[in-house]
Amino acid sequence: MDDEADEVLVERFRHGDREAFASLVVRYQRPIFNAAWWVVKSAEDANDIAQDVFLKVAERIEDFDPQYRFFSWIYRITVNEALNALRKRGREEPLDDAVELPGPDGDDPARKLSEARTSGRLRAAMARLSIQDRTVLVLRHFSELSYREIAQALDLDEKTVKSRLFEARQRLRTLLGDLRDARS
Repeated sequence: MDDEADEVLVERFRHGDREAFASLVVRYQRPIFNAAWWVVKSAEDANDIAQDVFLKVAERIEDFDPQYRFFSWIYRITVNEALNALRKRGREEPLDDAVELPGPDGDDPARKLSEARTSGRLRAAMARLSIQDRTVLVLRHFSELSYREIAQALDLDEKTVKSRLFEARQRLRTLLGDLRDARS
C-alpha cells in the first residue's frame, strides 16, 4: 500500500477506505510537521497544526481537485493553518537557539562541529527572515516543491513565487555572507 500513488489513495479514501487515509497520514505526517514547524517554530504547535491539517483533509477530501498534486493541496492547508495559528497568537517568535535539528551521521568530530555551527547559523538566519521569506524557502529547498507547486500551495502566481524566492534568497545570502566568506 505504501507504493500506491497519492491519487489512488485519495480515491480509495473518497470511497470510504480508512486504511487509504491512514497511509496518507503516515506518508505526509513528517513533511506536514516540518512545514508547520518552520512557520511557528514550536514542536507542540506544529503537532497541533499537523493534527488540524489531517482533520481538514478528512473533512474536505471532496474539495480536492485531482488535476493538482495532493502534496500541493495538503501543503497549502498546512501553511494556511500555521499562519492562522500565528495570527491567533498575535506574535512571531524567533527560533529558539536550543532547538536541535537532526544532523547527518558521521564519525568525524571536527566535521560534526562545523556542520552543527553551520546549521545553527542557518537556523538563526532563517529566524531573522519574515514568515513570507521562510515559507517560500522552506517549500522550495526543504520540501523540494516546484515553483508551480509552491504557487498552488500559497495561492500565488508562479511569477510571484519566483520573485519572492529570489528576494528571500538574496536576504538569506546577506545574512549568511560571513559563512560564504569563511569557506573561500
